[in-house]
Amino acid sequence: MTHTAVQLLLAMLAPGIMILACGILLLGMNNKYSLIVNRIRFLKEEKQKLYGQNETNDIKSNRISNIELQISHLIHRISMVRNAVISYSGAIGLFIVSAILIGIKTNVALGGFYWIILAFFFAGMLSILTGIIFASIEVWKGYRIVRIEISEIYNDIK
Repeated sequence: MTHTAVQLLLAMLAPGIMILACGILLLGMNNKYSLIVNRIRFLKEEKQKLYGQNETNDIKSNRISNIELQISHLIHRISMVRNAVISYSGAIGLFIVSAILIGIKTNVALGGFYWIILAFFFAGMLSILTGIIFASIEVWKGYRIVRIEISEIYNDIK
């Protein structure tokens, strides 16, 4: 390999590593997305079964209202996961563009082109930060949903 090819590969390494990191973050978010969707389906089935029962009592109506509350929180939570996935996907796109621009810069002499490359790279980093904020909000929402479920268990014990 020539000296220029080695420099090109080294320059493209940073965006490549960031693409890999975003891929790992996306994998985790997609797993959370699937779990939330499955939980919504499970709660919906449980609610339909409770409505199908002929008997009515306070425990049943409390459980139905608890399920409805959890589903409303889960819907907000899944939107946070969606936003994180979009942010991470956007970051991957921005890092790919920055890697391509690095390759172009190596072969074409353009003045001030480094600022464009840095702009795409830093926009990708900002997109990751946005995704992390959405993921953090999603974790907080998940905690609130668990507290709803625990409060029902605690009330059943009393």
